[in-house]
Amino acid sequence: MTLVPRKTFVALALLCIAAVGAALFTQYAWDMQPCPWCILQRVIFLLIAVLLLLAAYAPGRVLFAGLGVLAAGAGIAAALYQHFVAAKSTSCNLTLADKIVSGIGLDKLLPAVFEVRASCADAAVDLLHLPYEFWSLGLYLVVAVAALWALRSRSA
Repeated sequence: MTLVPRKTFVALALLCIAAVGAALFTQYAWDMQPCPWCILQRVIFLLIAVLLLLAAYAPGRVLFAGLGVLAAGAGIAAALYQHFVAAKSTSCNLTLADKIVSGIGLDKLLPAVFEVRASCADAAVDLLHLPYEFWSLGLYLVVAVAALWALRSRSA
């Protein structure tokens, strides 16, 4: 593999990790507490980062990058669901996101990062006049398009 796709995959992975860092910053510095859908999106960003790093350095670049694009699609779906459905609900208990987050067990392993601390309605906040989950949605779109571009790159 040439350096263009590799650098693209690494840059996208770092961008996903930075998104989780930004979420943690807003949680701890600005008291924007996460709901289950917020936490699920953190998990998806980290999953994408791992998959794209594997695409950059492990055999099976197309498989890992393709899985990263699919994960970005899951992130898009989660962000849209959070905005149009979950944010209107006062409780996120027993939703798909809550079941996944608690089922994985990351909330117990690393509560500072993955513990649910708000209801979906309470977590429905704006950042620079844009719903918080739309920032995630935009980043998932960028990651999916850029990863597909890197896969299609003639220099790959």
